Order: sequence, then C-alpha cells, then structure tokens
Amino acid sequence: MPKLPVVAIVGRPNVGKSTLFNRLVGKKLALVDDRPGVTRDRREGDASLVGLDFRVIDTAGYEDHDAQTLPGRMRLQTEAAIAQADVALFLFDSRAGIVPLDEEIARWLRQSATPVILVANKAEGKTGDQGILESLSLGFGDPVQMSAEHGEGVGDLFEALLPIIDKDKDEFPPEEEDEDDERLDAPLKLAIVGRPNAGKSTLINRMLGEDRLITGPEAGITRDSIAVDWTWMDLLGRPHAVKLIDTAGMRKKAKVQDKLEKMSVADGLHAVDFAEVVVLLLDATLGLEAQDLRIADKVLSEGRALVIALNKWDIAENASSLFNGVKKALEDGLSQVKGVTVITVSGATGRGIDQLIGAAFEVREAWSKRVGTGELNRWFEHAIEANPPPAPGGRRIKMRYVTQVKTRPPSFVIFGTRVDQLPASYERYLVNSMRRELGFGAVPVRVTMRAPKNPFDTKE
Repeated sequence: MPKLPVVAIVGRPNVGKSTLFNRLVGKKLALVDDRPGVTRDRREGDASLVGLDFRVIDTAGYEDHDAQTLPGRMRLQTEAAIAQADVALFLFDSRAGIVPLDEEIARWLRQSATPVILVANKAEGKTGDQGILESLSLGFGDPVQMSAEHGEGVGDLFEALLPIIDKDKDEFPPEEEDEDDERLDAPLKLAIVGRPNAGKSTLINRMLGEDRLITGPEAGITRDSIAVDWTWMDLLGRPHAVKLIDTAGMRKKAKVQDKLEKMSVADGLHAVDFAEVVVLLLDATLGLEAQDLRIADKVLSEGRALVIALNKWDIAENASSLFNGVKKALEDGLSQVKGVTVITVSGATGRGIDQLIGAAFEVREAWSKRVGTGELNRWFEHAIEANPPPAPGGRRIKMRYVTQVKTRPPSFVIFGTRVDQLPASYERYLVNSMRRELGFGAVPVRVTMRAPKNPFDTKE
C-alpha cells in the first residue's frame, strides 16, 4: 500500500486545531474544549477529503517556552510533526485576529522547507473579516476561510491541498494556475429567486425542456430549494455546465407566519449563499414592488452577482414604458450598484433564455475578475489625480496604495493616513470609477480603508 501524504495542523493554543482534526478524520478522536492546552502529544489519523486521502497530525498549541518546560517539549513535538509533513495547515482564529504568537509561528514556518497553507478558522459570517485582512501580513497569501466546527469551507481546503499532495493528477498540471480561472470552468451556480408565483419553476422547466419541477397557478408551491444540473448550448453550439437552483417564493417578512414557509424562505436564502449568480425574477404583469428591491438588496449584501429578469413578457402590457420604469426604479432603489443587467424573458415561450444565461456567465466573469497590481495602481493614481481626496479640518487625507485581497466578490483594501475621515461620497466615487475603468460593471465591489499602524509615527 503506498504511503499516504502527511498533513500537519499547527497554530497557537485554542484556535480550533483539534476541531479541524476531528472534522477531517470524520470522528471525534481528539478532545475539544474551550480551554487552551488540551492537546499535548501529536495525534494522527487517516483522513479523506472529497476522495483525497492523507494522514493528518493534530499538534499541540505552539508556545514560545524553554525546551525543558512542558510547553517547550510540546513545541518540540510540533516541530517534529512539521518536519515529517508534506504540507502544514497554519490555523489562526479569524475572530481574534493576528496576535504576536501568530507572527512568531509564521517566522518559524517560513524557515521550514514544508509548504504552508494559511487557514482562517471561525470565519463563518463576517466577524472574522478584519482578522482575515490582518493575516495578509504573515506572508502566506490569501487564507482558506472555513469553520471547522460547522464544516464550512471544506471544499476550499480541498482545492488548496490537492495541488500540493496529489501532484500526479493530470487535471492539475505542475505549473501554478489562478484559482479563480479554474473556477470559471466549473458549472455556473445559478439561483432563481423572487416573490411567490413569479414563474421561477416554469422558467426552469422551460430551460430543461421537461416538467422537472411542479408548477401551477397557486403561489408557494415550491418549498425546498431544488438544484438541477443542466447543459446550456450557446449560440455557437458550445456546451456550458449550469447548476440551476429553484427557490421558494419570498414574501415580505411580516407576512410570513407559517413555520414551514419560514423554513422555506431560510432555505432560499441559503441557496443565495451557495450561488455565484442570482437571477431575481419579476412578474412583468405586476411590475417592480418594494419586496423585489428588498430581495435584490439581500443578494447584493451577500456579495452575489445579480441579474434581473422580467418574466411573462409575452403577456405584458405597455412593454416599453414598463421596461423603462423598472430600470429607473432599480437605479433609484439599488443605490449601491448602478446598471444591473435587466433581461426580458418568458418561461411559457422560452423567449430571452439564451440572453439571460449569457448575461449570467458574463457577470460571473466580472465577479471573479482579479486585476493585476500594475493596472490596479495605475487606475488608483489616475483616480486620485482626477479627483483628489478632501482635506477635512485642513489636514489632507493621503491615499497611498490599493491591493485586491480576494475575488467573488471583488474586494480591495486601500491604505493611507486619516482614511477613517474619508467621506462616503468619495468612497462611492472610487468604487464607481473602479467599476467603470476596471470592468467590474454592476457586480458588488467591496472596499475597505486601512491606516497602517506605525509605532514610530508620532504625527497621527
């Protein structure tokens, strides 16, 4: 039997190493407690992650103590585990952020010949966003974001491990490839959302060419979020894989009293989290209502790419004025994103489906776009030169540089001094300029302002 590759989990005490170990081996082999220092000796187990088999080692929390002390001997065990490993998972607590001990571990790992994957644990929700940004200073690139306790981010961990411990796979050549480019070849995860009876299931049935989903005149037929694999042929006859997700109708929250409907809506919102692109389906016979704007705002707040589809266009009255009215209402109601794509479709006749799916693939490409450092900073310099930041109280805000920290959605960090005093209007100017000049269109773009902490700078 061939020897399994070895993966070692390392990090300071109480960041979730044993929880991740248990998650990978599929059993509660390691003791887990809120108190730090529960794990002392190395614990090993066989793990399987989406068909990828390896040996995983749980290590004690790394602490900087004399080698003769108990914590020091525990550290030696950790160092031995790293020496025998094919790859190290450097775990940190994204909620707590980067502390000096994390920086000490990073310095030690950089001296090792073992490849390192940075893992941001406890990253569910948005409470760990600041810690994830801080982790870029460790020098290991973008971290894998996950929750070992809840199992979130396991797929991303698999993608990070595979090129290192399974190099012989033909589909993963030795040369480094951009992870986002690989994802663009994956099936498009497309969720259809909207108010009850907007025609979501009918539209998906028309796409599939079969009555795959139950439809009817009654509102609220769909309860579960149903995912269906589909191959879309573009106008040139090229096949494209799509995972269509039908969701329950979303009514105004105050009107949802039934427990089952609440569960259905929650399931639909979960489908939005899973999707890459979300199509908000509107009933053209009813026009745009406030609930539609609330759903759109929820989609954009979750960082998903959005396309608006006006369904039942074949029976709509005053089509031209209706279309212009919807566009105007969207411009006014979705102030955070201008120019969302609007497509007219008919689930009954199939009209507009090719345009809708084509638009979804285009918006996913913009949503997944990574801008090169040179191009990004050329844009940044030009934007500041064209419209310099204000000087509140006579003190200028200095914008130093910008970096893209992630994609899907595109997220950027701008560094400078006194950026906390930057007006929201100037931030909107930068985002709008970024959309226009860098080709992001109407996808969500997130920009964070940060002032580097300099202990020698007494002017701040």
